[in-house]
Amino acid sequence: MALLEVKNLQVSFHTRNGEVKAVDDVSFTVESGKITAIIGESGSGKSVACYSLLGLIPRPPGKVEGGQALFEGEDLLQMSERQLQQIRGRDIAMIFQDPMTCLNPYMTIGDQLIEPIVFHKRISKKEARQRAVELLEEVGLRDPGSTIDSYPHEFSGGMRQRVMIAMALINEPKLLIADEPTTALDVTIQAQILKLIAQLQTKRDIGVIFISHDLAVVADIADDIIVMKTGKVVEHNDRQGIFHNAQHPYTKKLLSAIPGGTKTINPELHQPLITVSNLNTWFDQGKHQEPVKAVNNVSLEIRKGEILGLVGESGSGKSTIGRSILRLVPITSGTVNFDGTDVTSLEGGDLKNMRRRMQMIFQDPYASLNPRMSVYDTLAEPLLLHGIETKASVEQGVLKLMDHVGLARNFVRKYPHEFSGGQRQRIAIGRALSTRPEFIVADEPVSALDVTIQAQILDLMLDLGKEYGLTMLFVSHDLAVVKHIADRIVVLYKGEIVEQGTGRDLFDNPQQEYTRQLLHSIPGQALLA
Repeated sequence: MALLEVKNLQVSFHTRNGEVKAVDDVSFTVESGKITAIIGESGSGKSVACYSLLGLIPRPPGKVEGGQALFEGEDLLQMSERQLQQIRGRDIAMIFQDPMTCLNPYMTIGDQLIEPIVFHKRISKKEARQRAVELLEEVGLRDPGSTIDSYPHEFSGGMRQRVMIAMALINEPKLLIADEPTTALDVTIQAQILKLIAQLQTKRDIGVIFISHDLAVVADIADDIIVMKTGKVVEHNDRQGIFHNAQHPYTKKLLSAIPGGTKTINPELHQPLITVSNLNTWFDQGKHQEPVKAVNNVSLEIRKGEILGLVGESGSGKSTIGRSILRLVPITSGTVNFDGTDVTSLEGGDLKNMRRRMQMIFQDPYASLNPRMSVYDTLAEPLLLHGIETKASVEQGVLKLMDHVGLARNFVRKYPHEFSGGQRQRIAIGRALSTRPEFIVADEPVSALDVTIQAQILDLMLDLGKEYGLTMLFVSHDLAVVKHIADRIVVLYKGEIVEQGTGRDLFDNPQQEYTRQLLHSIPGQALLA
């Protein structure tokens, strides 16, 4: 008998425009000892389907309209809130996408691990603490005996996700629901978390539902894959069937969106636009402490018309290099030469004029766009500030930018919250292009996007690069993405360059062990090769 059997599940949300079916007649099963992946873009209903099983969708506006969810023969959808409280965290546990927003910042890791086991198992706090220490060790946390008393902000993203996994497993559940647990993680940390989940699933013989928008991520671990689109299941097969014999056009679309191939290098890219020499950007930690050497003695050049990829894990210094070139952080020493001008010596109006020629696209457009400004205001501001357009011509300039980044002109009076993630990133790209720059720093511009939207944004950036004659520094932790878009790639580790070359050079013949580790961590290589 299946551990979980979902039959004809229907979930609706009441909106200003009427009822929206978020989950429409969805059926699937999960067996003990197997990983079932639910795949689809944002808005496909995959998370809503799983959250509704445990009564975790907001009511109102959400409502389960029908169906069954038989967990060991008992219908979860017919249980009272009190009954679900006994199930949640004990028999069925969840790993959420963003551990920083799910962990209580006021409680130590230990207290948060002890709380559910005391609630469900009725054991002493001393016993619960010992169990928590053992589990933190099992999920790979170093020195769990002391780190158990630390707070969430004292951990890296990967370590926080390990804590979330420990919390989910503390009561030895029979079913684990993992909701996009690796989306925001570096490729090496992602590989570690995926391996950890697969190992724990096998060791404990539990069923796992793995929710993701990225087929490559589940390629190495899923036994069965369910593909969802606009609330419906469009395809369901085992891993080999999905990757080697996909039937539905939507599944094929998701597979085709996985970054692949190596960019053809333009042999005419020789003349440097930017030369970085012996750059040091250090951050002071106060008296009697060594400074954080975020960028340490880095020298590189970016050629005119080139897209230079900058890769490395979080903390490797790649974003700091981009910000240092643009003078957005104070440089400790070294020089940045932009087309014959020493940027590090510029001040006041000279720096403002130089910044018109250099722009940045940030990782999170929702955080970088002003929520009080419409698209029109966001794009008009730099056009007027730098005198590119007059008050009489600015509207036409704004509309032209919207055309270039693929946004409908009738969106011009909308605000950031009214757009999807991909649309917001198009607005951010339009803002960066508004000053008609020669150079752009793109800081992880697609890391939080669905694979199909990611592919659209990458293609857009390549097209705009050719149209505008742009030079670009493309910062990412994803080598597959960088290989697709970059002419050359620089690999960073702890603030220093460890290797550089074309995508073909690095992928076919990496010279350094760290580069080999990054390449080995790219998900789905066996099935996608």
